[in-house]
Amino acid sequence: MPLSFDWSIPENPTRYYRALSTATIALVGTVSKLWMKYLTSVRIENADILRKAVLHRDPKRALLTAANHHSCLDEPLLFGASAPYRAFLNRQRMRWTLGAADVVFTKRSHRCFFSLGKTIPIIRGDGVYQRSMTFALEQINQGEWIHIFPEAKINLTKELIRLKWGVGRLIAEANVCPLVVPFYHLGMDSVLPNVEPYTPKIGQKVSIYIGEPLTFDDLVEKMKKENRSLQEMRKAITDIIQNEFAKLKSKCEELHRQHLTGDTPPLPSKS
Repeated sequence: MPLSFDWSIPENPTRYYRALSTATIALVGTVSKLWMKYLTSVRIENADILRKAVLHRDPKRALLTAANHHSCLDEPLLFGASAPYRAFLNRQRMRWTLGAADVVFTKRSHRCFFSLGKTIPIIRGDGVYQRSMTFALEQINQGEWIHIFPEAKINLTKELIRLKWGVGRLIAEANVCPLVVPFYHLGMDSVLPNVEPYTPKIGQKVSIYIGEPLTFDDLVEKMKKENRSLQEMRKAITDIIQNEFAKLKSKCEELHRQHLTGDTPPLPSKS
């Protein structure tokens, strides 16, 4: 199924477009930073992992972040809380993300705004080889940062659900496997409830647990030597990320429990 509107991301953006995009990202990033710092109580575990991945990773290796999806404001508020501010001031450094075409690209003004914010329109249910996924793969091959919600929808139940294989394609078919940083969060659906009138709230508590970076070079190389199909590779990679989500979910639930009750996290034991 093709997009119901013209592709909104220019192949060769003009200087004016790049300037407007930079201003849009900086504005949204600043508002997000201020909202999460002053109007929300945020507890983050392993924030240095994401900071290092964004600012100091090998420039030849792209970054792919993957998170669960609980609210329409997950993006950009989660990165307002966790990403280094310098990323919002540099369009080249800031992430690309995937946004549902039938949700955030419904009006011409919305298409313009989200495209300037480096959001790629995606048709949910249209498969891993739709134009949007190919475009995302192209950005990975250029060493860019891609963020993806592999649940491919807002998960209202917060139960573990099967991740879509698109995330597996972005890794399996990359020229160089991206560095993958998974993370899990809780509380964003209290900042923006998933019920009408969909009014953002202040003073809520959000917890974010950032996982250890994952690399898939060895696995991909091994499966290629075994002549595994691309479908098998996508599934194997997605299953690994699914298992990481399960581990991070339990860790984040404990972090969020401590956050809600005011408990102080225990200090790490000395070896």
